[in-house]
Amino acid sequence: MSNSSEMVTLEVNGKSTSAYLVLPEGSGPWPGVVVIQEWWGLEEHIKDVARRFADEGFVAIAPDLYYGQIATEPDEAKKLRMALEWDKALTAIQVAIDVLVAHDSVSSDNMGVIGFCMGGGLTWHAAAKLNHVGAAAPFYGGGPEMTDEEVGQISVPVLAIFGELDQGVSPEVANRRAAQMDKAGIKHETIIYPEAQHAFFNDTRAAHHPEAAADAWQRVKKLFKEAL
Repeated sequence: MSNSSEMVTLEVNGKSTSAYLVLPEGSGPWPGVVVIQEWWGLEEHIKDVARRFADEGFVAIAPDLYYGQIATEPDEAKKLRMALEWDKALTAIQVAIDVLVAHDSVSSDNMGVIGFCMGGGLTWHAAAKLNHVGAAAPFYGGGPEMTDEEVGQISVPVLAIFGELDQGVSPEVANRRAAQMDKAGIKHETIIYPEAQHAFFNDTRAAHHPEAAADAWQRVKKLFKEAL
């Protein structure tokens, strides 16, 4: 299936950054999805995920939270992630959501939000704090912990994806967050894939686990098609 993509400009706190916007083939309208980057930046893998959503009938947008910077080495990525101001990143994600809300080709005012690694952490916070979020899928999302009160602000279904062998965002983190969502009465599903490492969904990295990634993809599509 072919789709159309373009870089669009987002105005965030008086600064401009870009976002990768992809529309499916055809006339629409379609549900919308925001794809949030890993700590590397808005690189080709994240753009590919956005294109995959467009192939499945979603309008997808991936905001550049690093304002043009892309890391290729872990040390560089770590510096960029540590310099990221969480509140400003969430503002940029809200602006991207608002672009979809205003877009003629988007069928609903509520968007799916999916993020990976650092973007997974931002997805948790977006579900609790941002407007027009209809479902959230954080993949091995770390980042600042949320209080029970903050978690209680989530009012949308959550699909939380983790890897059993993840040394950073561990199964302990997964279970702790699941318990918080249980306590808050949130509709959620937490999946911990056996033998999967951190970033197992990224098919450009050594940690890629094809079977787990394929299953997670089917689950995310199902969630977004039902919720949006």
